[in-house]
Amino acid sequence: MSDVYIRRLARGTLLPPFAGPRPPRWLLDELDNGLAGVTLFAINGNVAGAGELARLTALLRRCARPDEPIIAIDEEGGDVTRLWHRTGSAYPGNAALGAVDDPDLTRRVYRSLGAELADVGVNVDFAPAVDINTADDNPIIGTRAFGSDADLVARHAAAAVTGLQSAGVAASAKHFPGHGATRDDSHLGIPVVDADLPLLEQRELVPFRAAIDAGCQAVMTGHLSLPAITGAEPATLSHAAITGLLRRHLGYQGVIVTDALDMGGASGEIGIPEAAVRALLAGADLLCLGSKEYETSVRAILDAICAAVRTKRLPGERLEECAERTDKLRRWLAGRPARAEHVDEAVGLEAAKRAVRLVGTPPAMRSALVVEFYAPGNAAVGPVPWGLGAWAKDMVKVNGDGVDASDVLKRAAGRPLVIVVRDAHRHPAQRALTSTLLVRRPDAVVVEMGLPIWRPACAAYVATYGATQVTAQAAAELLSLGAAAAPPA
Repeated sequence: MSDVYIRRLARGTLLPPFAGPRPPRWLLDELDNGLAGVTLFAINGNVAGAGELARLTALLRRCARPDEPIIAIDEEGGDVTRLWHRTGSAYPGNAALGAVDDPDLTRRVYRSLGAELADVGVNVDFAPAVDINTADDNPIIGTRAFGSDADLVARHAAAAVTGLQSAGVAASAKHFPGHGATRDDSHLGIPVVDADLPLLEQRELVPFRAAIDAGCQAVMTGHLSLPAITGAEPATLSHAAITGLLRRHLGYQGVIVTDALDMGGASGEIGIPEAAVRALLAGADLLCLGSKEYETSVRAILDAICAAVRTKRLPGERLEECAERTDKLRRWLAGRPARAEHVDEAVGLEAAKRAVRLVGTPPAMRSALVVEFYAPGNAAVGPVPWGLGAWAKDMVKVNGDGVDASDVLKRAAGRPLVIVVRDAHRHPAQRALTSTLLVRRPDAVVVEMGLPIWRPACAAYVATYGATQVTAQAAAELLSLGAAAAPPA
């Protein structure tokens, strides 16, 4: 193999990011020379608006060889949203869809979500998350999972894949072999799933089988170890996990893409170039690099891959396998319609309303005080707005720590009190202040916009199973907050 050929094959494994609403010259040159495609990030300024994003993706296509580059984004349609990073998603997330447990509704939601992506030129979505959230205090999955039951998650995994791909957008089931039983964040280190193959067969692998059977075009790896299978290595870098478990055991022959290699669970101790080489050796086909790995990083990664081939550490045939699978995915993408016609503007709110749960009887909400906790999302969610502020006539934001409950009670005197929490089971300060308020105001309403694990005694308890724009609207309308309960502009 010539050095030019090897470097072109190496480019064909990379999905780098870039900064801003227009691609830089170096990226366009790399696309012209065989770069697989790009990963778009809202935090990089790639998603300025629908029109701007459509123009951006059109430019990427014009500059790419071959003509259909992979244009990927991490759009789960729930708390993890990129298209609606400024307002909160127009669709409920997986936890809400799992609570409804209507696979046809899940298919419709993902079909509409796929149509929104197709309309702005995105052709690969790093979704759905098909992890089974069996650990209540999981810091990274939570509402991103359809639920904690393997069969429930499996039927919705298949519905989500079918819906997305019917709109012409390739689905990427994640995070193989399953991130739901962990209590650590793979952005920071390597979480451990203490499961042998029999347990994986009963639990984690069930939804991945369903996604594969539904024709999922891609599977994304997770940076987590299974000591019984991978030893201390994360699955992303493990030949036993990718080639052994996913390829041979499950029989999956489509594209395998890594989760972002800048995450601590993949490259924290070895660096991104080395992680890239190890992921390819393990059997991955495409490498998602992370949000800040620009020109210098891309060149260092290319150099590392090419050096590994020249020294015969990485067989050149392995890169040719990657190219074959990626080319097959590109042919599938090229055969999809240029524009989708399946956006359902009503299905997001419909699904959110069907998911919301009310226990008890709320009082009339006229002149209610809404007390809402600060509860930022995890690293995957990012700084996306959430909560009932757009519908509340009077609201106070609190941290929980250091808040004088008497001040809040004085402000709420003589009127209804609504307390809004998010994953209160994971935040002692939220639980403590809420409990203190409820001692004096047992007539208060508690709205949980995360997972409804902790349920205090109160007049009414509302669970939304997520903190998206439409789940907030569903809760606001249920409680009759505000004059018109209109969504934010």
